[in-house]
Amino acid sequence: MRVLLINTSERAGGAAIAASRLMEALKNNGIKAKLLVRDKQTQQVSVVAMENSWRLVWNFLWERVVIWATKRFSKKDLYAVDIANIGSDITSLPEFRQADVIHLHWINQGLLSLKNIREILDSGKPVVWTMHDMWPCTGICHYSGECTRYQRECDSCPFINGGSSTRDLSWRVFHKKHALYQNANITFVTCSQWLKGVALKSALLIGKRIESIPNPINTNFFKPGNKEKARQKCGLPPDKKLILFGSAKITDKRKGIDYLISASQLLAEKYPDYKDQLGIVVFGKKSQQLEEQLPFPVYPLNYVNNEHDLVDIYNAVDLFLLPSLENNLPNTIMEAMACGTPCVGFQTGGIPEMIDHLHNGYVANYRSTEDLANGIFWTLNESEYTLLSEQAVRKVTGNYSERAVARKYIDIYNQITGNHA
Repeated sequence: MRVLLINTSERAGGAAIAASRLMEALKNNGIKAKLLVRDKQTQQVSVVAMENSWRLVWNFLWERVVIWATKRFSKKDLYAVDIANIGSDITSLPEFRQADVIHLHWINQGLLSLKNIREILDSGKPVVWTMHDMWPCTGICHYSGECTRYQRECDSCPFINGGSSTRDLSWRVFHKKHALYQNANITFVTCSQWLKGVALKSALLIGKRIESIPNPINTNFFKPGNKEKARQKCGLPPDKKLILFGSAKITDKRKGIDYLISASQLLAEKYPDYKDQLGIVVFGKKSQQLEEQLPFPVYPLNYVNNEHDLVDIYNAVDLFLLPSLENNLPNTIMEAMACGTPCVGFQTGGIPEMIDHLHNGYVANYRSTEDLANGIFWTLNESEYTLLSEQAVRKVTGNYSERAVARKYIDIYNQITGNHA
């Protein structure tokens, strides 16, 4: 069986990493899989880049211009929404024609338009669409926050002029998606049970098949290693307890940087000795900005996209902290747990599905600075840390291994293609 996975990027962003890992998992389990991308970052022969031209740049810019103008030229939340008004027809590509299944992932920012998705559906090929955020089941937003209009009909979007206009851009795109999905041969897959619950409430996906399959990870690569050697490689102190925090852009408020700062300040106040015992390792763009905002020594690293370096970092620290306010099924938590590093995060999105509270990590009450600080202290000082670490590894190998995830997708492929082998 031939499967063509489609994602805007090969490596940039969580969806890209998940799609690339799924491609490898499928190949390792007998599927001829390729990944079609706009932005190719490696020399992987199974990854096919769309022809680089001015048109791809124009697609990206034109969509942003339309959104920017609709928002009365405000840059606020400019990338919180996508409208898929322009893209590229991929149905004439040999990789598309050869494929038995078309598997969409994150296809925004000018890769595919809604019209292009219609062209894919009109080809008659069955489509699987893995949802890495809410966009396929809302009008235009990737995460709706407290807005529930997608459950009825999107309009008065909070991301468009503060929701002051009805029948706005979100309303128009919502109805375009509604028409697109009618009688469409699409199987939607969510990476978390949380997102499946969201999708089931969407007025766009009523009556659609919605499955939940987690992202895969190579547990032969992401695995526990020697902490002392890892710290030497990373240039980190051998005598401190180290907390890791990171994302592509650490100043992104959705990643919870404010809660990292406030929880750190609370810990320093309650446990003054921590100022000498604790350190914060930060990776991501603008990580140096945190040095003056935290009461503990900060060890800033640049954004890390080399997976060998990532394994060393996870093995070098004692705890991974991800106080995200909205998230699906974070690859970072999966990677940390696979390396035996316990995690602390808020009770939101798919995080509670990954972290079993007090069993392999700590799930803090949503937006509670105090409970986040409690989780950090408990994990580092009061838990049976060795057992916690072992259970974290066990959770990942049992639920997110390449083979386990690939088999679930292969079952879907067989069902929708009529291949019952």
